[in-house]
Amino acid sequence: MPVYQQNGRWYFKIQIRGKRYNRAVPEATSKTKAEQAEAVFKGELLQGRYNLAENKGELLFEKLAEIYLDYSKTTKLSYKSDVSTLKKLQAFFNGKRLNEISPILIESYRSMRKKQKKGSGEKAKTLKNSTINREVEVLRKMLNIAIDNNWLDNNPCSSKRIRPLREDRNRERFLNPEEEATLIEKCVGEFSYMRPIIITALNTAMRKGEILNLTWKNVNLDRNFITVTKTKSGQDRYIPISPILRKELLQLNKNVISDYVFTNPETKNPYHDLKRSFPSICKKAEIEGIVFHDLRHTAATRMVACGVDLVTVKDILGHSDIKTTMRYSHPVPENKLEAIKKLSEYSKQNQKSEKVINLR
Repeated sequence: MPVYQQNGRWYFKIQIRGKRYNRAVPEATSKTKAEQAEAVFKGELLQGRYNLAENKGELLFEKLAEIYLDYSKTTKLSYKSDVSTLKKLQAFFNGKRLNEISPILIESYRSMRKKQKKGSGEKAKTLKNSTINREVEVLRKMLNIAIDNNWLDNNPCSSKRIRPLREDRNRERFLNPEEEATLIEKCVGEFSYMRPIIITALNTAMRKGEILNLTWKNVNLDRNFITVTKTKSGQDRYIPISPILRKELLQLNKNVISDYVFTNPETKNPYHDLKRSFPSICKKAEIEGIVFHDLRHTAATRMVACGVDLVTVKDILGHSDIKTTMRYSHPVPENKLEAIKKLSEYSKQNQKSEKVINLR
């Protein structure tokens, strides 16, 4: 029975969400009073006024999702992306207690996502492994927060238990000088505002979000440097302003209409995204297979190709680990051609030396 008496004292016993609660009601003088106390306890419990995770692993996934969203909103630039990712995760994990989330369950989630399509009709595409990996990475961070708060002992989504799906890393795309010139040339008419944005990306290697969130207070035209805040790593960094970029910024500075450098003159608000404009300009320029982030890739690759040391490139890009920067150290086609020419010249010179030796 939920309510019972033992040794003259009343008790109630209930089970909610798989957890059992056995409580004494010393102030109860009758069964009715004990039942009333039981009803009050149950109501407060369901309203979240009691810690449902008093035993490790008992916290529900949806509660952890709320906590993670609060964390993401205050600390991460990718908050909007996290909101979208959490919808996918919650559709699968909601209703589960943290101690019910196992490596097998996570593998089931990945398998389910691999079967789903992005888009509809003939244009529907299978989700990329990179997309699923990003979702699982958010899950891993959520469960790490649970561990930090003593709600869980270990992470079933750790990198040792859940290996990332293999991603296609063969894609290497960066602009050559001719493509760059054509791209900027097409920034006219309704897309004229894109010219300084593209030039900023190519001359600073800043991320799209960093560029669109850039404010005039962080642009020092007297000392020629930009202070990048709200970075992915959470650390400010300083980037010198090149003569080409300085010219664009001075022009923009003549007609300042808001605190943001790149502001929509119609709304007086900063541009939020370039999902329509950048692809449209690329189409006009007949440049295929490039996304805005490739401008950062282009800038980084050019710095390395020009002999800039990796530590300096790392600081400009804002990487926390130089291993991330090293992926930009691949040779560009022009460098490969120059290397082959030097190899050929070496062979010719060596052949001449051998002839001289043979004549002797």
